Amino acid sequence: MKISPKKILLIVFEVFSSSFLLVSFAVVIIGVFVLGYSKGSTQTAKQVQEQLEKLMTSNLTEGPQSQTFNQSPVLTWGGPDLWEAVNRRRRELGVNPLSQRDELCTIAAIRLNQLLELGKLDGHEGFSKMPDERSDLKWIFEKYNLSEFLLSGAQTPTEAVSLWENTLGHKKLLSGGEYVWGCIYAQAGTAVAITAY
Repeated sequence: MKISPKKILLIVFEVFSSSFLLVSFAVVIIGVFVLGYSKGSTQTAKQVQEQLEKLMTSNLTEGPQSQTFNQSPVLTWGGPDLWEAVNRRRRELGVNPLSQRDELCTIAAIRLNQLLELGKLDGHEGFSKMPDERSDLKWIFEKYNLSEFLLSGAQTPTEAVSLWENTLGHKKLLSGGEYVWGCIYAQAGTAVAITAY
């Protein structure tokens, strides 16, 4: 059976056109991915720059703060100390210690900064708005069942644990065996614990 040159050219053309379509499709998919990544990276860099400028401006316009020796003692404990105290109390109550998840730490860090900037607790308002206001974090709220535990005014990690333990809604942080993962950020007596299952 002899194949005519026209038939051979037609087959070659079909193979090249199919290959061209596949390569074009791959180029478009990769291009869309790179464009999305670039746009997200640019948006994040812009947000970071705006936050830095905001911090720099507020620090420059407020001026130096006067310090006296009669101020309350400087608190030296932070998130890691409170994390240890919370997990110790959970074990004492017969429930599993929390395992840290970095994505929960991202939320805890953001929330602590919001509260410190606000200067008071916000009744979880910032936490409840976060999935809508921070689209880059929405996946965390979709992946886990999250809870937020706040406190302010504790002088030690033990006192912080006691404050949570003696508040009905917050006691779950310590006795809630359903919580598997978590992260705690704390500074200057204010703390944010984010837990999940």
